[in-house]
Amino acid sequence: MWIHTHDGNRLYARSFGDEQAPALIFCNSLGTDHSMWQPQIDALSTDYRVIVYDTRGHGHSSAKGGSWTLADLGRDVISVLDGFNIPTAGFCGISMGGLTGLWLALHHAERFNRIIISNTAAKIGNTEAWSARARSVRSEGMNAIADSAASRWFSDDFCRRNAAAVARLTEILRHTPAEGYAKCCEILAAADLRPHIHTAKSDILVIGGTADPVTTPDDAQWLASTLPHATLAVLPASHIANIEAAEEFNRLLHP
Repeated sequence: MWIHTHDGNRLYARSFGDEQAPALIFCNSLGTDHSMWQPQIDALSTDYRVIVYDTRGHGHSSAKGGSWTLADLGRDVISVLDGFNIPTAGFCGISMGGLTGLWLALHHAERFNRIIISNTAAKIGNTEAWSARARSVRSEGMNAIADSAASRWFSDDFCRRNAAAVARLTEILRHTPAEGYAKCCEILAAADLRPHIHTAKSDILVIGGTADPVTTPDDAQWLASTLPHATLAVLPASHIANIEAAEEFNRLLHP
């Protein structure tokens, strides 16, 4: 299904499971697409209506317009829910998708009965580093970023035992449109919710990874202690915990 956004972009979205079941929407990380949620689609679509989509500038979704903001990413989630005629849903986002979930908790809490944010932070990384990465992919393409991604995303042991799965996700990153990726890097360069998250009204589950070098266990602990209605779970995984620790992750979403 194609979803039209407030600023003229198109988002590729899919629905799995019974349309009358409770809805749970998933928001992917930077440089991936909706297929990163396959372990959750397989495990949860018998009991939930699972909604996945490609973040703008990723996968099949478009990358139109000038600069984007975190608010654009959050409004896209609302557009997807509206496109499927879903008034309220659960939300699960990872990394950049988790930051999107924090924005939703601040601005559209009424649309979500629960929010799960994984491997994220209220401010992800360093502003200049994200700006430099945006410049780099615009001038040099995605290969260098893709070649080094596995070491940021997964533990060495997982990479050894699951080479095919790691290679598949790496190739998705390699073929992500450079301009869409760069615009999302610029979102991350600017986005900083640290001054605001203490006002969130949603119940939020914060998931961290014990070996995550990008958004560390300390980042997860800070979120859980600063958000007013949060619980914390730390899984034996690196940055892409929903794949590396899929069984544990799925149990948290569907206890």
